[in-house]
This record gives sequence, C-alpha cells and structure tokens, in this order.
Amino acid sequence: MTLETARLVLRPFGPADADAVYDACQDEDIQFYTPVPVPFRRHDAEKRVCQEWPQGWAGDDNYILGAFRKDTSALVGSYCLTRVSQGVYELGYWAVKEQRGRGYSVEAARALCDWGWATLDVHRIEWWAMTGNTGSRAVAERLGFTVEGTLRNRGIANDGKPHDWWVGGMVRP
Repeated sequence: MTLETARLVLRPFGPADADAVYDACQDEDIQFYTPVPVPFRRHDAEKRVCQEWPQGWAGDDNYILGAFRKDTSALVGSYCLTRVSQGVYELGYWAVKEQRGRGYSVEAARALCDWGWATLDVHRIEWWAMTGNTGSRAVAERLGFTVEGTLRNRGIANDGKPHDWWVGGMVRP
C-alpha cells in the first residue's frame, strides 16, 4: 500500500530502508521517547524493517509506513496505526531529527489517519506520548486530537524510570 501527499510518499518499509532507520534511531530523542533498544544497532533496524514491521501488516493489526520526501527520497519518519481493541487504534510516530519542524509529521499522520478512517473499522484513534515530548503533542493537537489527560507513572522509559504520559483521542468524524 502506498499513500501520497503533496510532499510525501508513505509506504511500508523494506530491507533497503534499514540504513535510514538505523541512522534516524541514533537520535537521543527517539531513543528516549520511543520504545527502541538502547543502544540501537544495525541489527535492530534490520529486524524491524525485515521481520517485525511486515508481520504487523500480515497480522492486520499494525500498519507501519515510512514517510519519504518526494523531492529527495529522504526518510522523514515512521507512522503507524496499531490496533488497541475492536475499533480503537493508536497513532504512533517518530520523525528524523533533520526533518522536524517542517510540517511533514502532520502531513504524514493526517494521511495515515484518513486512510484508517476510510479503510479500517475505526471509531477512535488514540495518541500517547511521554510528558515532555512537546513535538509529538504539537503534532497531535494540529491533527485535531483532544488531550484527555495525564497518566501518572504510566510507563518505564529507556532511562529505567517511570514517567507520566499524555493521552489523547480523536473519534470518527
């Protein structure tokens, strides 16, 4: 499956994307705010693009797309809709450090959410982010998510400590 926006092509990751995923996941913010191994090794990137992410598509429960710039083919980030329960999906994303602040994440996530509303049996899309991840929150709010609360000590981050998380939701338009 491929989605296109004015500036981006969103498509499933493949083996040729392992280097770009590896490079992106060296970023300290991605390693802190997202559930990736630390240190993130080349093997971790290969395992994701060749095994884990295709299995999500095959299982029909985790739709992960890479967003790539049309003008340069550079990786912008990873965007996914993951089934939480019947009719409820979670939107997750990370963006390559050099691509942040240009509106690409809003563009990519909006395209994926629009696809989800049109294609999947979705009545609610959730968004979760560790408090302090203001970039993720800004993207979610620009997409129309309502921040519904803060969950205290919801999860343990890669620093080994529990952290509070924001939660938001958007219901079928």
